[in-house]
Amino acid sequence: MPLKEPELKHALILNMRLISLSLATVLSMAVPGRADSLADTLVSAYENSGLIEQNRALLRAADEDVAQTLAGLRPIINWTSDVTHNASRNRVSTFGTTTNGQTDVNAGITGNLLLFDAGRTRFQIEAAKETVLATRQTLIGIEQQVLLRAIQAHMNVRRNIEFVALRENNQRLLRQELRAAKDRFEVGEVTRTDVAQAEARLAAAGSGLAAAQGDLEQAIEEYRSAVGRKPGNLVPPTKLPRLSDNVDEAKAIALRGHPDVLKIRHDVSAAELAVQVADAAQKPNLNLTGRVGVGEEIGGSNFTRSGSVGLDVTGPIYQGGRLSALKRQAMARRDALRGALHFTGLEVERGVGDAYAILRASYAQRSASEEQVRAARVAFRGVREEAKLGARTTLDVLDAEQELLDAEANLISAQTDVYIAAYAVLASLGQLTARDLNLGVQTYDPTAYYNLVKSAPVPLSKRGAQLDRVLRALGKQ
Repeated sequence: MPLKEPELKHALILNMRLISLSLATVLSMAVPGRADSLADTLVSAYENSGLIEQNRALLRAADEDVAQTLAGLRPIINWTSDVTHNASRNRVSTFGTTTNGQTDVNAGITGNLLLFDAGRTRFQIEAAKETVLATRQTLIGIEQQVLLRAIQAHMNVRRNIEFVALRENNQRLLRQELRAAKDRFEVGEVTRTDVAQAEARLAAAGSGLAAAQGDLEQAIEEYRSAVGRKPGNLVPPTKLPRLSDNVDEAKAIALRGHPDVLKIRHDVSAAELAVQVADAAQKPNLNLTGRVGVGEEIGGSNFTRSGSVGLDVTGPIYQGGRLSALKRQAMARRDALRGALHFTGLEVERGVGDAYAILRASYAQRSASEEQVRAARVAFRGVREEAKLGARTTLDVLDAEQELLDAEANLISAQTDVYIAAYAVLASLGQLTARDLNLGVQTYDPTAYYNLVKSAPVPLSKRGAQLDRVLRALGKQ
């Protein structure tokens, strides 16, 4: 006999309360006293990520390439010093053998200033700047990966917590079914087969619970790796990110602002400048050189004072075809990166299309799962009541309960997948960053360090002192 409407509502409310109680019990096993929203998870992942810190350091290293190249346009001054002992022994037929010795101390300063190199150093500086910009985009891409992984970890821990709660509730219901089957067996309403079927399902439920608990432990370990700490009481997200419904418009946005596209564009610019560097290497250089030096004889009266200044012009005549090969190689690398830019654009567009397709499928699965759960609950309650009247077997009840369990598990997964898919769309657009998400963290300013080092400051300068303070703040000194 099917349940009446008031009885059905009461049964559904009771079932949901049992699941909620199980879920609260599992949540209490996490770090006590701390509720973590998805934003809290993302803040921790951003602040604790060694991968982000690694790529920030690589960006600072790229910044220094600009300073090192710029130094080639400035005077290069070196000091030299040496102590030389000269000894000789001479045989003269008239006077016999004579021995002479002299020790000289010499010191000097040499200087060199590049006056002209056909723009080679300037091209190298601009290429280094393009590499810096490309490395900044790499850092943004890494940031997106870190945050998306944290989102997946957060949602998967919640998914598995709910799975454990669902399995625990299912196990309790199966124990009730087993007790009912045994009671009915005692009065002769069912056979031993019905009891055995209930026992088998209860054992299978125990196995399923153990597997769900194992999956939860793995999800927690992934959370610790992705976020940098254990999860607290994870709070479900309250709303989805706002997304455009126009996929073509989204693809255009991604092509304009995705870090992978921007990075490869800067790589192409750097490669084009590398061709100009290789071309300038085949032209002459003009350098201003100077030297001053002093020399003293130890224990003697001899000394020297010297100085020189001049212009040096050098240029290649023949180097075995090496310079031409370097230029052709630079051109080939430029062409390869142009091809990579085209391919990257296609991949970014495909990624946006895939992300939207997955999101649409997730929405559809969630809606279908909600309807499946509703129908499965009605069917389960009806089958169980019919079994009490002898119209259904114990196996029918167990099958209906298994269908309800599968439907509820599918709904949990579908709800989780919707959130993961929505944030994956943001990542495909290049908009899954701490700044875009308004996480309220102290974001890393990639221009701050660059502005300090781009002029290649020396340690004794004002800017050099500022740089020392920044390095100490970063813990790098």
